[in-house]
Amino acid sequence: MRVICLRVNPHTTRGKYRGGSSGVDSDGILRIATNLLDVPAAVIALIFANRRAIEIFFRFFKHMLGCRHLLSHNQHGIEIQTYCAIIACMLIALWTGCQPTKRTYEMICFYFCGLADEDKLAGHIEKLKKQTNIIRRALHRPVCRASRYADFREGLAAQ
Repeated sequence: MRVICLRVNPHTTRGKYRGGSSGVDSDGILRIATNLLDVPAAVIALIFANRRAIEIFFRFFKHMLGCRHLLSHNQHGIEIQTYCAIIACMLIALWTGCQPTKRTYEMICFYFCGLADEDKLAGHIEKLKKQTNIIRRALHRPVCRASRYADFREGLAAQ
């Protein structure tokens, strides 16, 4: 076991009380215990700093792409499954022109299984594109917030 000490800026205001602290005061040093003995401390610090992005990626990988279970426990099998899922996500994004959603992924799976026909899939993608265009127009228009959200609601109601 190895302990790595990192100098950090402690949070001064945290907790549910205004201006107060709900935890023990920090001395500005973060201690990370790890069993990675051959990895440099700087790399472990980078992994810790980017932990939120790593968590979001694996959440996306599990929930969005349906990869809840590994098909193989071999390193090469895991790599192939990961690459296939990422390529599928990129193809969905290129095909739809939007960020892939779980419903879009499910609709494509239904299409490949024969449970949905091409018309239903095309209708779903067109609906997704319309919603994305409405959101983009609403967010990029330089107007006040009230009218921006009113336009957004009108666009959704028109569908």
